[in-house]
Amino acid sequence: MSVILYYTSVSGSLALKKNQDRIISVLTSKKIPFEAVDIAQDTEVKDLMRKRVGDPTALPPQICNGDVYCGDITAFENAIETDQLEKFLKL
Repeated sequence: MSVILYYTSVSGSLALKKNQDRIISVLTSKKIPFEAVDIAQDTEVKDLMRKRVGDPTALPPQICNGDVYCGDITAFENAIETDQLEKFLKL
């Protein structure tokens, strides 16, 4: 399985963009391979993300490992703070 970051390329929210950039920056700096999937390009992808998250109104960024949901930006930041990132990402 591989880490999947669901993000959006279309958003007016500066906070959302910063959260997405933060995840990408951390994963890249730690050399953790991931696939960035843009939910703005395909509604089926957005629906799949929401199904995996278990929330029909979930917004990006969301992180999965394959089809297993890992968490959102809050859970990601908590995993970094507690030095549990690999566990969080199910690596």
